[in-house]
Amino acid sequence: MRKLIFLMHTSLDGFVAGPNGEMNWIKLDGELFDFVATLTAKADSALYGRVTYEMMQGYWPTAGEQPNASRHDKEHSAWYNRVSKVVLSTTLKETGLINTTVISDQLADHITQLKNLEGKDILIFGSPGAVHSLFGSGLIDEFWLLVNPILLGEGNPLFKGIHESIQLKLAETRTFASGVVALHYTHV
Repeated sequence: MRKLIFLMHTSLDGFVAGPNGEMNWIKLDGELFDFVATLTAKADSALYGRVTYEMMQGYWPTAGEQPNASRHDKEHSAWYNRVSKVVLSTTLKETGLINTTVISDQLADHITQLKNLEGKDILIFGSPGAVHSLFGSGLIDEFWLLVNPILLGEGNPLFKGIHESIQLKLAETRTFASGVVALHYTHV
């Protein structure tokens, strides 16, 4: 069975974006990009919420073709264009989308079907709204939280709408020169 792996930057106080959606506080560098590449190498599908998908779709399809594209942009753009994309949305229409499936209802059933297909892992990049809708289902197998060394005080919380506890165990940690700490959790 394929694993569904959630990867998200968060502030130390648990926010994924500032009060106005700001994400300029996220530490990004070659070391973090190389780390994320180890996760994308194990995945052949990406799952997004509509907002994150539209943001990704606006950049990654052509990012690697730009004259000033970094190695990371070239590699991630190639990966993005190659993998199957799944979008959780009740408003996005699948018509005209390339290599993209839209799931608008029966999330648990559809995600279970995806996990049962042959292939590599499925990565959820960001997409806090999509993740919030999946929390109670137990379908997310692993959590990679990239904790940035900043306190935002307010903003979009990473974990909201959880109505019962979800027991996790720490599987691994990794500290980066930028001060970001990667916390890898699995279910107990």
